[in-house]
Amino acid sequence: MKTTNHIKGIIFILLAAFGFSLMTFFVRISGDLPTMQKVFFRNSVALIVAVSVMIRSKEKIVVGKGNRLGLFLRCFFGTTGVICNFYAIDRLGIADANMLNKLSPFFAILLSIVILKEIPNKFDIITTVIAFIGALFIIRPTGAVSSFFPAIMGLIGGFGAGAAYVFVRKISNNGVKTPVIVASFSLFSCLVTLPFLIFDYSPMSLKQLGFLVMAGVAASLGQFSITTAYKYAPAKEISVFDYTQVIFAALLGFAFFGEIPVALSFVGYGIIITVAVIRWNRNRKID
Repeated sequence: MKTTNHIKGIIFILLAAFGFSLMTFFVRISGDLPTMQKVFFRNSVALIVAVSVMIRSKEKIVVGKGNRLGLFLRCFFGTTGVICNFYAIDRLGIADANMLNKLSPFFAILLSIVILKEIPNKFDIITTVIAFIGALFIIRPTGAVSSFFPAIMGLIGGFGAGAAYVFVRKISNNGVKTPVIVASFSLFSCLVTLPFLIFDYSPMSLKQLGFLVMAGVAASLGQFSITTAYKYAPAKEISVFDYTQVIFAALLGFAFFGEIPVALSFVGYGIIITVAVIRWNRNRKID
């Protein structure tokens, strides 16, 4: 059973990485729009998808008293993470913003120690650090990160995402269903960003609206997948696979923008894939 759940966790986190890379792609090509407007549309579409899934599956909204604080914290940290990440992307180079957001697995592992009492072993720590080094080869941050406030916002975004993942696993293990978690997060974030949308709305073309809708659909894939992934396996075992988002993003960049990764990027890809294979093989042998 442990092996089966571990495999499911890996599959879902890979789907999440692909979904979020698509989301970034559509957000980028949607043009120069206010950050809160992008966040609102990202999560309003996700809310519609989540509610549709709940209606179709006749899922009841059941959140016990013991899970309400955890669900609120998942919504709060998740919304904070998205807003700060979008803010950083709008004001820093895309490489710098992504580097800061890629700190989320580190935060997830660290917070898992305190919140979930999941203690990572030396192998977990070493392979996660190596994977992060691989991500640095690909991202290659520039001096723009010296823009203090946007950089701090990007860092908070990474922390928010990592904290949200931990609370997803906590409340999932306590019986809260994935559609309920996603719908709650999406509704919470829409309510938070709605006032900004009303007072700072920027007119959009039909094409821009379509891109933001697709960003929301892709985000739904990412949200459902990441929520399910951390339900099946702890952060210390599968969070390293989240770095494949960088690879998916690179493939999209090449396919649609003709961007060809430099040699250092291929070094990073090799490091990440090697670490993933080593972790997979080790966990398979242990189980």
